[in-house]
Amino acid sequence: MLDVSLSMHRGAFHVELAARLSSPVTGIFGASGSGKSTLLSVIAGLIKPNQGRIVLDNTVLVDTAHSVFIPAHQRHIGLVFQDGQLFPHLSVRQNLLYGWQRLQPSERRFNLDEVAGMLEIELLLERQPRQLSGGEKQRVAVGRAILYSPRLLLLDEPLSSLDDRRKQQILPFLVRIRDETNIPMLYVSHSLAEIQYLTDDILYLAEGKQIFGDSANQA
Repeated sequence: MLDVSLSMHRGAFHVELAARLSSPVTGIFGASGSGKSTLLSVIAGLIKPNQGRIVLDNTVLVDTAHSVFIPAHQRHIGLVFQDGQLFPHLSVRQNLLYGWQRLQPSERRFNLDEVAGMLEIELLLERQPRQLSGGEKQRVAVGRAILYSPRLLLLDEPLSSLDDRRKQQILPFLVRIRDETNIPMLYVSHSLAEIQYLTDDILYLAEGKQIFGDSANQA
């Protein structure tokens, strides 16, 4: 369960939002500039809101009224960006294990073999990121995030840099993650069809605010 209540501004851009998210996957949909990535950055701890409260599974991550702000590295939240952001000097294996190696053994929910098998990247483990296609890089980035055993997985338009054929190849892997890992996900995209492939629970944003009804259908 994720409870989010935010009021913040960045220059002329304002975000006003109050939502309770409890689905295995929640889609966050809106046009460019609607506040999708800002919302994920606040949840991840990369941005401090001016005012707000964020509670994840009864743990208060942010409460500006009581000066509570848990830093990003203590939230144990996985984040996958548009371009994967793999470490170019590390092999695929080393990228995958980067966060896993920093966990206590008792915190590790998954192992390399099962995640590599789930994402069908077993044959890529000894390659360098420069030897991977765009779709392979994204699968490795998702695998790295899963091996970190996060409490929540945030995916910020992870397929936006791929063509339609690559997107159709990767979406089934995201369904497997949804069904097999039990890690709740927030999935950001400006493609409604992409989100609807994964979930019917969608948070619609426009100009930093949640929208409903006919306005949401037209977003």
